[in-house]
Amino acid sequence: MLILLFYAGNDLYAIDSSYIVEVIPRVSLRKVQQVPEYVAGLFNYRGVVLPVIDLCHLIQGSPCKSHLSTRIMIVKYPRQNESVQYLGLMAERVTETLSISNKDIRDSSIRVEEAPYLSGTIVDEKRIIQCVQLERLFSDERHTYLLMGEGNS
Repeated sequence: MLILLFYAGNDLYAIDSSYIVEVIPRVSLRKVQQVPEYVAGLFNYRGVVLPVIDLCHLIQGSPCKSHLSTRIMIVKYPRQNESVQYLGLMAERVTETLSISNKDIRDSSIRVEEAPYLSGTIVDEKRIIQCVQLERLFSDERHTYLLMGEGNS
């Protein structure tokens, strides 16, 4: 399996690349009022308005820094009704991939109820990489409204 690596602060995370549609530079976003602070805003992606989630803010509570390597990952978010919602995920230092096998992912033995999307870990040389399970990113009812748009395929 190929994973895409990114940072939130100084910590390294990974997402399965099979969900990635495209990685684009940071773009201007339309701010949305009355949503959680980790919602960075909206933008027009090939004629479809997509929400962008700031993964640094979601995971660690502080927004992504504006670096050249800060990117928006366009992902196919799997929905329960088997349709697909496109979504933008903004993160820092989105510059590297890593090829692993499923057996390389270890149980982290720590479960955080507020962050069900953080799953296993990968130990790679001197790094510990936390896996982000995309299908659990908005698994609770409080956040599913973020995915009510028309970005289905």
